[in-house]
Amino acid sequence: MSHRLRISAIRFLNPAPLMWDFEHPPEGERLATRYRIHYSMPSRCAAELAAGAADIGLIPIAGYTPGLAVLPGCTIASLGRVRSILLVVRHDRPMRDIRRVAADTASRTSNAYAQIIFQRFYGTRPEFVPHAPDLDAMLAGCDAAVLIGDPALLALENAAAREQRTGERLRTIDLAEEWIAHTGVPWVSAFWAVRPQAVAASGFRSASVIEDFLQSRDHGMAHVSDLVAEWAPRIAVPAETIRTYLSQNIHYVLDEACLAGIETFYRYATEAGVLAAAPTVEMLR
Repeated sequence: MSHRLRISAIRFLNPAPLMWDFEHPPEGERLATRYRIHYSMPSRCAAELAAGAADIGLIPIAGYTPGLAVLPGCTIASLGRVRSILLVVRHDRPMRDIRRVAADTASRTSNAYAQIIFQRFYGTRPEFVPHAPDLDAMLAGCDAAVLIGDPALLALENAAAREQRTGERLRTIDLAEEWIAHTGVPWVSAFWAVRPQAVAASGFRSASVIEDFLQSRDHGMAHVSDLVAEWAPRIAVPAETIRTYLSQNIHYVLDEACLAGIETFYRYATEAGVLAAAPTVEMLR
């Protein structure tokens, strides 16, 4: 007899296409008999998997640990400008002179990318200070700030208004663009990770679980216009910005190029001391 698998998901805009079938008819009713979803922050999903509080989680790649497996085919990545992972710098601070960075506590991976970029490409080691994603508060005591997800998109949209309000001009660096420019491989943020023993114990075949998630991704990408209509009232950015973000800025297919990007990230993160060791990614089979 089968039992439902517990999914730890994220309520940001960027995973919305991956979640389409789970959150919409006609597949939502069927999937509700196979999965139970709760929503968390990116930095919490990996912890919930490790603690056994979830069986499947959309985790930052920096949160992957041995013993987990990755669902093939789905990712949150970018092949160019991503717009939702930003380093916001006080205009008068050259990169090499940045000493303190306010780090958005929502994502371990984005902060890891920022640390790698500073160390490997600029030769500096600024202090990273954990902070809630409030740009004014972050920059009150730091030279720069890492923002991710919807707060990053909002910061871009509100940049002119903030400059008019504060008189301060800020510089925004897209961390995906910066990573790709220096490495030549995709920037990869997250993937679906699972506890293989939980899938085995659920009574569902691994192949059918993989198919559920691949189909949801494909249906989500076929319903971008519907997602734009859903999300436009939720976040204060124009509908066309949301459309461009989902259809051009985010890459949802975990392909060979993205696997090379993940391998590069693990190697550089280990060399920079951001991760203790470079894990070998195992796929669910």
